[in-house]
Amino acid sequence: MKSALITTSPSRPESWRDLPVGDNIKTLIELEIEEASRKFFGYHLVRLGNLSSEIELKSCPIKHQVNITPDNLSHSSIIAKTSSLPITENSVDAFILANELDFSRDPHQVLREVDRAIIPNGYVVITGFNPFSISGLCKYLPINKGSVLHDARYFSCARVKDWLQLLGFEIMDVKHLLFNELFLNRKLNASSKLSLWCQQYLSALTTMYIIVARKREIPLTMIKPKWKASKFSTVGVSVSRGAMQVETPLKREK
Repeated sequence: MKSALITTSPSRPESWRDLPVGDNIKTLIELEIEEASRKFFGYHLVRLGNLSSEIELKSCPIKHQVNITPDNLSHSSIIAKTSSLPITENSVDAFILANELDFSRDPHQVLREVDRAIIPNGYVVITGFNPFSISGLCKYLPINKGSVLHDARYFSCARVKDWLQLLGFEIMDVKHLLFNELFLNRKLNASSKLSLWCQQYLSALTTMYIIVARKREIPLTMIKPKWKASKFSTVGVSVSRGAMQVETPLKREK
């Protein structure tokens, strides 16, 4: 297994249009996470990265949604590195990371920043490319060499789940979707019988996955001992005249 930390930052897309059939993937992701977004509650939602910033959550009850991107794009709210968020601790109710880990130099640090900024019971949604899919294999083939997908990291769903669980997140839902090689720009047909059959029986080979997790924190409570400590009291000594003999000095006869 390759290290998650690399020395140089991979090329990252500025928009979904930079990916093969990117607009179709964006629409598919929005449809899949629409139900999960209805459960978000609070005041602040943060969308990390260029791709996340374009995701529309029309059914989400959180109205204040902030985009954080490393580039000065038209849809940016805050320009900052996703590995060093200018956000106070325990202040964000939900995070969206649309393939942000796939184009990150240090995905561990990105998740640590999410863990620092999210509130207890807050939600995080992560989408990623499956390395065991046809698209994951095409990444290493000389197909469509100019595609930014060749620089994508392709972390497995199981690996990302392990990272989240180590940080105290509970995995609420996992969805596997899309059966397409992507690099050939072939039109998506996610609702076809073949795609639906592959999603049901070959979920380990689908092109993408969506993870919905929730931050859990166990409150520290004092454990009261079942035994009761006995009260401390001084030991009383009763002295009776008959029980104690006092020797008096003998008088010397004159």
